[in-house]
Amino acid sequence: YVLVAKISDDENSHLVRKQKAFIETLKKKLNVYKFRDDVDDKVFYCIRAPEKIFETYRYLLKVSDACNWSCEQQGVSEYLPDLMKKNVFETHFCLHEKREQKELKQSWARWSACFKGQPITNVRNYLGEKVALYFLWLGWYTFLLIPASVIGLVVFLYGLAFYSTSPLIKEVCQSNVIMCPLCDNTCRVWELSDTCMYAKVSLLFDNEGTVAFAMFMAVWATVFLEFWKRHRSSYVCAWKVFDWCEEEEELILEIVNNADCEPKMHRHSYLRSTMVLVLVTLMLLVIIGLTHVLVVCRVIATVLLAENSSWQVITENSQTVAVMLGAVLHYITITVMTRVKAHKPPTNKHSHAAVERSFTVKMFIFQFFTMFSSLIYTAFFLGRINGHPGGYVRISGKWRLEECHPSGCLTDLFIQMSIIMVLKQTFNNIFEYSGPWFSRWLKRKKAQKFRRRCVKCFKKEDMNTKEGSKLCENCKLEDLHRNYSLIKTDRFSLFNEFLEMVIQFSFTTIFVAAFPLAPLLALLNNIIEIRLDAIKMVSLERRLVPTKANDIGVWTDVLEAIGVLAVIANGLVIGISSDFIPRLVYQYFYGPCASDSATGIDCMVGYINNTLSVANISDERVRGDFTNSQMVTYSGINVTHCSYRDYRSNEDFSLSNQYWVILAARLVFIILFEHVVVICKCVASWFVPNPPLDVRNERLYDKLRRLKEELRSVTRHNRTL
Repeated sequence: YVLVAKISDDENSHLVRKQKAFIETLKKKLNVYKFRDDVDDKVFYCIRAPEKIFETYRYLLKVSDACNWSCEQQGVSEYLPDLMKKNVFETHFCLHEKREQKELKQSWARWSACFKGQPITNVRNYLGEKVALYFLWLGWYTFLLIPASVIGLVVFLYGLAFYSTSPLIKEVCQSNVIMCPLCDNTCRVWELSDTCMYAKVSLLFDNEGTVAFAMFMAVWATVFLEFWKRHRSSYVCAWKVFDWCEEEEELILEIVNNADCEPKMHRHSYLRSTMVLVLVTLMLLVIIGLTHVLVVCRVIATVLLAENSSWQVITENSQTVAVMLGAVLHYITITVMTRVKAHKPPTNKHSHAAVERSFTVKMFIFQFFTMFSSLIYTAFFLGRINGHPGGYVRISGKWRLEECHPSGCLTDLFIQMSIIMVLKQTFNNIFEYSGPWFSRWLKRKKAQKFRRRCVKCFKKEDMNTKEGSKLCENCKLEDLHRNYSLIKTDRFSLFNEFLEMVIQFSFTTIFVAAFPLAPLLALLNNIIEIRLDAIKMVSLERRLVPTKANDIGVWTDVLEAIGVLAVIANGLVIGISSDFIPRLVYQYFYGPCASDSATGIDCMVGYINNTLSVANISDERVRGDFTNSQMVTYSGINVTHCSYRDYRSNEDFSLSNQYWVILAARLVFIILFEHVVVICKCVASWFVPNPPLDVRNERLYDKLRRLKEELRSVTRHNRTL
């Protein structure tokens, strides 16, 4: 392990005295080697623990039981993070080992290995169990995305194969219905047939197959988690960390550091908990406020594009263009908000595990609401609170609230999800790789002087791996500078990788009813993501401190919560946003097949006209919403009435009986959908045993073997006495 500090000319300064005191304290227990670089004014303290400490650590791990308390850091002059904040030390990092690093580069951390398996055990040996479990989880997630991607693609192709023969498409494309203007002043009445292409696109992901796919993905999330637990248990059993406890290891490290350490009592502060709750609430209110800002921006953009655009295609499709611009603006908001870092509390008074759990939950809630707040509005509120001709809802009494896309509300959700997901995955991967690569390139250009100073040893980089060989001082400094020039890492570095993938998992499962191609996009991204993260950790970043783990921690609970949200969200999307329920109600209660006498007629004939209500321009309330110029078609025909999507009376705009029947059917469907899917999830969870039987048998055999060894050890000890 390496500590880096700046060389100071004033040996009696306050920072230098603290630095020397800390190093002298370390020297009492550890081996410390100092390398001074006068060219860059840096001093490197290389630290290595003697074998006795490792023996004590291994023994305590062997005999310990799980505990839930920790010790204060003792035996050191000051806590290292505090010294870092005071600039006593500049940074600290773990050295990469050239031989192991080279092997991982050849077998794993390179782009040509995208379609090869991962050497998880080698990753574990070099980067520790915690990093290995991340890549194990990511590989398993990517593997199980294959069936989800195939079925999502089949659902999409199903809609593509049958949309041309659908009577709904024919009815839209051949319709002579005149629709009401979509905005004030400049928007004119338009023909329903103008949305023929949009109607075809909408039917690609709003069909019977979408319902089945949403149910499949909700169950898939549970099956994925249950099989992940089995997959994980096989590896952690082989690594002998099945019963490992993070708090327990922290305790052992404290005892190794100071055998006389005292336990720190757990305390709970209601004041602190209240402050955290208030801050989280304020944070969520800010995010909800940003969602309202996005809505207002889309409303204003629709008006401005319709009134001021010099291109007719934008004027006629101002609402669609505004939705796309809103999605891009939402992505920019997401990008900015994801750069916001939550305060990381000090760990000298709390266990690392507790700090990480708290930080993970808070940051995930923050990022989740940032990602999905606008999508929630689009899915469940857009087009339902905007009013109707003669009674439009307006912002500040001026701007009309936006309506759903002419082809249906689900189209808006599809457009937003596709734009956000494609932009996020594309630009994230570009900047995630190019940023560290360019930074390393600049730093290595500065460090080339060490290569010139040490030509002989530098040409034999593997020399330090040969038994009995030694490097000169310049080459040791070159190795230190090579590691120093890499991107800084800390114990929260892996959190960012997990957060990115868990947010993607949310996109893949929540609202998947509106975007069945989401699993396919996630699969293609993850094939690249695995190698990108591998290259970063092996070649571009400083080596993460190898850390033990036997699970992905609190992320398992987060994934299970997302699985529950997926059931609720998809049920609501199909029940509220989709036209699936209104079509069923029409088919069996209001369509031509409602009576048994109808033969040879498609049951959905007349559905489109059934979903439209009529507004008469002679009505004084309607006349106040539209100008005379708006009631002239692009072909120059004056109209006396127009249609809009809703179930209302043509006389007094009251909701019709059919509206209440459809609303009741929606509620019944949502309840049935969620109960059926939850039952399927519970059955799937029960059906998959965790852990596998071979793991149970292996652990039983391992425990029996260790007990026999302890018994033989005690017997030999008694005989000696």
